Amino acid sequence: MTDTQPVVLEMRAITKEFPGVRALDGVTMAVRAGQVHAVCGENGAGKSTLMKILSGVHPHGSYGGTVLLQGQEVRFKDIKASERAGVVIIHQELALIPELSIAENIFLGNEVMSRGLIDWDATRRCTSVLLARVGLDLDPATPVKSLGVGQQQLVEIAKALSKDVRLLILDEPTSALNEDDSANLLALLRGLQARGITSIIISHKLNEIAAVADAVTVLRDGRTVETYAVESGQVDEDRIIRAMVGRSLENRYPHHTPSIGETILEVRGWQVDHPTTPGRRVCKDSAFHVRSGEIVGFAGLMGAGRTELARSVFGRSYGTYLAGEVLLHGRPVQLPTVEAAIRHGLAYVPEDRKNLGLNLLDTIRRTITSADLRQVVRRGLLDVDREGAVAEGYRRSLRIKSPTVDAGVTTLSGGNQQKVVLAKWMFPDPDVLILDEPTRGIDVGAKYEIYQLVQHLADQGKGVVVISSELPELLGLCDRIYTICEGRVTGVLDARDADQESLMRLMTTSAATTPATATASR
Repeated sequence: MTDTQPVVLEMRAITKEFPGVRALDGVTMAVRAGQVHAVCGENGAGKSTLMKILSGVHPHGSYGGTVLLQGQEVRFKDIKASERAGVVIIHQELALIPELSIAENIFLGNEVMSRGLIDWDATRRCTSVLLARVGLDLDPATPVKSLGVGQQQLVEIAKALSKDVRLLILDEPTSALNEDDSANLLALLRGLQARGITSIIISHKLNEIAAVADAVTVLRDGRTVETYAVESGQVDEDRIIRAMVGRSLENRYPHHTPSIGETILEVRGWQVDHPTTPGRRVCKDSAFHVRSGEIVGFAGLMGAGRTELARSVFGRSYGTYLAGEVLLHGRPVQLPTVEAAIRHGLAYVPEDRKNLGLNLLDTIRRTITSADLRQVVRRGLLDVDREGAVAEGYRRSLRIKSPTVDAGVTTLSGGNQQKVVLAKWMFPDPDVLILDEPTRGIDVGAKYEIYQLVQHLADQGKGVVVISSELPELLGLCDRIYTICEGRVTGVLDARDADQESLMRLMTTSAATTPATATASR
């Protein structure tokens, strides 16, 4: 895509303030017709806020600056107004209603009408055409709740296409997708580009930006650092990182020399059924152990059972327990509830921070102390001063970007929300901390901070479990890595002896390894 293409979107001197913080400070960006334009920046840099202004989520009058679409100033008062102009945004948290069908979701609020009534035959025909355009061969009557995350993402794009989209905005579209689904989505973006649709993509995955972007805009601290055109596949990742974080990262994984001690947590013969489908085994005779000072990774394809294993061990908060034993410091313990797990020194940072990790109505202060209120209670009453001091300590030490701990967690960027969830589970001072996709949707600079934090926890003698879909992350951060396939632990490798190929081989076999392999240690 060349610079000869006309500018379809221009945002000039965009400024946006929230109480106590300036989220955007004179941001300028131009997008040319038919481009896939990437917007990069650290969490809190202002990317999502900028896109919410463009799509009418933040209405005209609530921000400063000018938005021009095809040379004409636009003043969107809401999302409906932007959609009428052909601007459609797909947020990181999908907005589909699980109980409704694909067809009902796609045309919700935009119904196909005939004589004042919904024309369901026409709705289904139109849905079939839209699904074909995004590469889905599904019955329009299929409930959305039965679809995988990748399919739901494509349904969202089909919904956008139903609105005659000309400028498609995707906020972290692949953050919850596996590699195959991500590749399909990126290929679809190229296909839409061939049909004349311009796209803006916010992503922290620099390899994906390299695969699809024609131009890149980098934001830092609410300001535009640079915008430049690129050749497909020729994106300079180091240049983007330097622009994002204001410095060069020589190594994306900090160097660490572990000091590994005795076994803290051991799980034996763990068997769990699906919570609503008896007989559907999600954990099959699984076994693993974690030692003091050790960072243990769990690798597996999407649906392999990593999260199910972690949640079922953590107070049996997933599935139906059938059999198995948990030992802490060599002694069998019963962990039938989350409260029991916390009391015995376990903590779990969930993959889905929005629904499982946070109460979105709460403040930073109340969220951080919520996992162990006993520490901030005096004589049966909440010690507000103690609560505030604890929260402020974590705000400073984890560099949570908020002017006050009394701000709502919904005002934070995704990366800062993740830091709040981490603080919440560090506060009880657990012996074993399970981190499920701790860097999902987080920029490279914030990832580095979280890696340092994980290493610091290990250096304190804690056992840390990291579940991640990114094999380079597991290889760069962990001491040992377990692999899971179809609910079964299929192997364990020292990180220094492993590579992506050896991990993938174990991730795609359903046969368990021998006991000698399963108990290998560094």
